[in-house]
Amino acid sequence: MRSDKTQQIAQLGLLTALALIASYIELLIPIPIGIPGIKLGLANLIIVWALYTMTPGEALAVNAMRILLVGFMFGSLSMILYSLAGAALSFVCMYLAKRTGSFSEMGVSMIGGVTHNIGQLIVAMLVLETASLAYYGPVLLIAGLTTGFLIGIITHEVLKRLPVKPRK
Repeated sequence: MRSDKTQQIAQLGLLTALALIASYIELLIPIPIGIPGIKLGLANLIIVWALYTMTPGEALAVNAMRILLVGFMFGSLSMILYSLAGAALSFVCMYLAKRTGSFSEMGVSMIGGVTHNIGQLIVAMLVLETASLAYYGPVLLIAGLTTGFLIGIITHEVLKRLPVKPRK
């Protein structure tokens, strides 16, 4: 029994480290679109994989730890606020979508990409006290769908190649 708990903690640490590395790599990759805030969502690969192989609480813990660590190491308090808002909304939506069984990994990831952007946009509108940022919504929708689809494809392939018995 103790060995299972140790293995679980080690896996959570490993996934948190991988998500942290993916987030750092993403910070180093410039996206030459000229629109602030659009990112590849590389760390979401780890989160979607965790959602399919771990309990929801474990996957949520990896996501929260990644956001806090990246924010404190490479960002700021406002970055943490925006990231937590996007991550909270996207995690709930991805979990519900996965739970229905109606969506593939690509669909779940796309839902995560879109809702993450929506969560961040809502926070930006509240912080800046302007609804005019809503014009940015369609651009973020396209970015979330595109990056979510790509991350979903990669997650699907990783799940095929690294078979893990899911913990419920």
